[in-house]
Amino acid sequence: MTERSGFSSKVGFIAAAAGSAVGLGNIWKFPFEVGESGGAAFVMVYLAFCFILCFPLMVTEIAIGRKGQRNPVGAFVALGHSKWSFIGKLGILSCVLILSFYNVVAGWCFGYFVEILSGNFSIGEQFPDFVKDIIKVGGYSFVFMVMTAFIVSKGISKGIEKAPKILMPVLLIIIVVLASYALTLPGASKAVEFYLFPDFSKITGEVVYNALGHAFFSLSLGLGAMITYGSYLGKKENIISSAVAITFLDVGIAFLAGLMLFPMVISQGLDTHGGAGLVFMSLPGVFGDMNPFMGMVIGGLFFLLLSFAALTSTVSVLEIPVSYLVDEKKMKRSNAVWLTALGIFLLGIPSLLSNGYSSFFSGFVTYFGASDPTDFMTFISDVASNSFLPLGGFLIALFAAFVWKKENLFEEVTNGNKNFTNTWVAKFLGFSIKYLCPWILGAVFILNVLDKFFGITLYY
Repeated sequence: MTERSGFSSKVGFIAAAAGSAVGLGNIWKFPFEVGESGGAAFVMVYLAFCFILCFPLMVTEIAIGRKGQRNPVGAFVALGHSKWSFIGKLGILSCVLILSFYNVVAGWCFGYFVEILSGNFSIGEQFPDFVKDIIKVGGYSFVFMVMTAFIVSKGISKGIEKAPKILMPVLLIIIVVLASYALTLPGASKAVEFYLFPDFSKITGEVVYNALGHAFFSLSLGLGAMITYGSYLGKKENIISSAVAITFLDVGIAFLAGLMLFPMVISQGLDTHGGAGLVFMSLPGVFGDMNPFMGMVIGGLFFLLLSFAALTSTVSVLEIPVSYLVDEKKMKRSNAVWLTALGIFLLGIPSLLSNGYSSFFSGFVTYFGASDPTDFMTFISDVASNSFLPLGGFLIALFAAFVWKKENLFEEVTNGNKNFTNTWVAKFLGFSIKYLCPWILGAVFILNVLDKFFGITLYY
């Protein structure tokens, strides 16, 4: 098989794959998962799952992609198991659904960046009206989708690789600057103590479940992103060291986000339980309490950080269906990119309307046993993110362990790492991908479906 053209360097691959993993969840969701789930105890459990469960699955996805040299659907066909290509189709469907609502939230971030720079610190109080303004928010989301599509249309080396090489270092610089500033605020020592010194008595079944779920979702697993990026990775590159670097970058940025946000929140006497609501409704007021220039600088940098984190993720998610159309349907890349981007933007309009503008989409569906209806955006998130992703991860691990088999996985990983099979990492990878990943992720899928759609909670 002729090696596919792709990333020009290992650094480019790591930057792009880490950019895929690093998203809005790292910046706002992780810190407030920590706040709601026992502080530092949650951090410890989360880190353990990232390396015990998620790292092996990441290695497996990259290996499948590099061996198959095609998109998430074509890779399984190229490996001689076309019946399992439905996993890739599930991943592509997940990507389309996720990007349809994720782009709306990215539009919020980009819009807040513009509003804060204009000195509108009361935007937090205006949030309920802001999200109902479909012309303004739709415009921001459209601009964001255009930026995403433009990068993807440039191809691998000139777009998907080049953009993260610029965005990821800038993102790191911004988050380090903001974290350094936050640690000078009153109450920072209290925030650091809460964040870094674990109280293991707070580890419950719910904390473990939440930590596992966030670890899996934060690393972009189960939807085919790493299979796609792996297909562009050179045969001489070391998959193990690349996966380690990607995992460390992802958890490192999430960790820094906590050092940035907790001092900001605690210094203003705000509750650490807040998530997206606190980011969009409360933090702008924090920036407004500073002198106007400092507020615009710190607030602008914060929402620019969120926008960059969103952009590195949307680029990778859009590339997945595009790579399918280019490989399997032989479409010209530029046509595949712009048609897919337009289709996903249009699919996201119900999510845009679901935040109070339309009563139909605001109360789209009522789950079994629930008294209150669920809006369209949350419904799509529950289906695609909370259900399809762990199902995809379960199926990929099942395929690698019992269909493709450990020997073939190891053979691919050995390319670029000749002594791999004699290492403890190989033994751990073989054990995890067969005895941990399939069954834990399968359980997560079942528990999520029962919890989200039937109101049955079994994990605590």
